[in-house]
Amino acid sequence: MVRPSTHLTHPPTAAVDLSALTDLVHRTFGAELSATPMPGGASTRRYFRLDLPNGHRAVAMFVPEGGRPEEVQKVHDGTRWPFLEVRDLLADRGIDVPGILAEDTPRGWLVIEDLGDDTLANWLSKNPGDKPQLYSKAVRDLARAQQVLSELPKGSVVGSRTFDFDLLRWEIEHFREWGLDAREKPLAPGDVERWNAIADRLARRVADLPHCFVHRDYQSRNLMVASAGDELRLVWIDFQDALLGPRVYDLVALLNDSYQEFDRPFVEARLADYASAAGLDAASLERIVHEFDLVTVQRKLKDAGRFVFIDRQKNNPSFLKFVTPTIHKVNGALERLAPSDPDMAELRTILRRALGDELTST
Repeated sequence: MVRPSTHLTHPPTAAVDLSALTDLVHRTFGAELSATPMPGGASTRRYFRLDLPNGHRAVAMFVPEGGRPEEVQKVHDGTRWPFLEVRDLLADRGIDVPGILAEDTPRGWLVIEDLGDDTLANWLSKNPGDKPQLYSKAVRDLARAQQVLSELPKGSVVGSRTFDFDLLRWEIEHFREWGLDAREKPLAPGDVERWNAIADRLARRVADLPHCFVHRDYQSRNLMVASAGDELRLVWIDFQDALLGPRVYDLVALLNDSYQEFDRPFVEARLADYASAAGLDAASLERIVHEFDLVTVQRKLKDAGRFVFIDRQKNNPSFLKFVTPTIHKVNGALERLAPSDPDMAELRTILRRALGDELTST
């Protein structure tokens, strides 16, 4: 048998060997490989758009270390890729996720449904008037997902991982290492002991919040907008790091997205949409709003540090422009919490000494 030839419309990223993908496409679709590299994000994954027979398209995903989590978390001993296990779980519970067309996981490849290029972020850049409708849908979809995933299969990778104290505390320290020290904005010597004590308590408070299924990065670049007749679908992607964590965690990722700007009335309206979809009463909504601000402090500190880490350790500076806006989101939450929360008031004072005007400048 003659090996099918390989055609690339653009040169691939140098580190990716496409021979396994060539074999997979030939074996599954009876076609030669025609692949166009696609832009990626902050992870090590690489994506290629495939042209297939009869005008069909698909997306090939190369995952160099398919069984390892993208984000830091405790190890799961399962043998199946978390992406595939979580995808099948979500699909089984009626959550909109991409279809799998072919796989060769031993050599790092999946071929999945091509959903186009319209992430929620891209869609809104062209259709800003759809923002209320789509974000309302996103929070209602999340509320439903949390309900249908309230019970998990025995041995599920999701149930084996949790936002516990150790992980949350590590994430806060990740900000100190990269968001402060690496940018030569260290804590004042007299603030280190207080920082450590507040960080310990913050991690514990977040760890003790009500838990449920958490996507972990439920934001505008990880929701794809696709047509469904006269309506629009929001298809979940990048869910391989799903775990158990605070019920508001994905709401924070979505409504305090580092790549988007929202005013407070918009955020609170979407939190109300979520509460309605989840069947929560007014008192529960009030607790949700408070939990949302508390988790915002923890999550967005981590994000700000992560963006610097990606630049320094992965040579990808494209996220640096989001560091200061993300810090502003932390400050907004601290301002709301400070009047009734001495720890958050003191944390804001400590950050102001380290960050100066960056904390509050617009």
